[in-house]
Amino acid sequence: MWKINNTYNFEELTNKFTWLSDMKGVPQDAIYHAEGDVYIHTQMVVEALQQLEEFKNLPKNEQHLIFAAALMHDIEKRSTTIIDDGRITSPGHAKKGEKTVRKLLYREGDTPYATREYVAKLVRYHGLPIWAIEKPNFELLLLKTALSINTFHLYILAKADILGRKCNDQQDLLDRLGYFKALCQELNCWKQAYPFPSKESQFNYFLKEDSSRFYEPFKKNDFEVILMCGLPGSGKDTFVKERLKNIPCISLDAIRRANRIKPTNKSGNGKVVQIGTEMARQYLRAKQPFVWNATNITRQLRGKLIRLFSDYGAQVKIVYMEVSYNELIKRNKNREYPLPPNILERMINKLEPPTPDECSELDIIEY
Repeated sequence: MWKINNTYNFEELTNKFTWLSDMKGVPQDAIYHAEGDVYIHTQMVVEALQQLEEFKNLPKNEQHLIFAAALMHDIEKRSTTIIDDGRITSPGHAKKGEKTVRKLLYREGDTPYATREYVAKLVRYHGLPIWAIEKPNFELLLLKTALSINTFHLYILAKADILGRKCNDQQDLLDRLGYFKALCQELNCWKQAYPFPSKESQFNYFLKEDSSRFYEPFKKNDFEVILMCGLPGSGKDTFVKERLKNIPCISLDAIRRANRIKPTNKSGNGKVVQIGTEMARQYLRAKQPFVWNATNITRQLRGKLIRLFSDYGAQVKIVYMEVSYNELIKRNKNREYPLPPNILERMINKLEPPTPDECSELDIIEY
């Protein structure tokens, strides 16, 4: 990662990180970014950031996180920028940027999980303070965001992003930033996560449409399903055997091997999930706690399972497991059933670690 000081050399950072030099020559719409390309904008943002009193007054470790996000906030404008009828846009650059930051800091940065994910989320939501008031369900979006990152940090990053550009609507953008702060204060998620009445209340709010943040559901969830999550080789099987040995376990790998289905067999994998789902329904009908053990590396896949378990009245606890990139590669080579390296790399690229809004409880286990 990068050290924070007042005499940083942007040229040295550019020489060190190819993704930063990639920003050179990436055009921006002159109406919103008259300062020039993405590289110039990024330099102006980090300079503006270090001049902000809000930033200077933060502890050094918090400065470190925001500075890293400022340096990387537009990292994927290099791949998403398009020119159409004379206008320049970069649709989806923040969402793609989150994934890129995650991959870079996992593969190359040797960055602790919490630090990496915090920076990635700042990159993902760096434009939210400007556009929050226009979102159809800004309340849900703000409360969700506040579970993962400090909204004050997001405010500071957005302020630097606004000041680090040349445009005619800069004051309007600063006004929007003020509305964002006011909204967060009104929703009681300014500098903190919203204090839901209980974990059941929080789970219900994010799971069900049009739910109230004040609603305290009747505690009918009297049994728990544990959803394992993590890349192959992260230690899920060992954790289940050692820590959850008294709970029935549905292992998709075990089902796959029992039916002699290879992981690369797409149609066969559908059958594996079908068998596992039917086993799960039997446990759910009986209100029997169990473990669902699979990689579950995307939010979409986890969401389908979580809705199924919740429909039967279960609390859902996610246990996410992670090891360093080098350790993961080493473990894969030594596994009884190793994955082809290209398949493992593809899974790393798809990885979306779980967030607190997805479940009743989230445990992060990092080795």
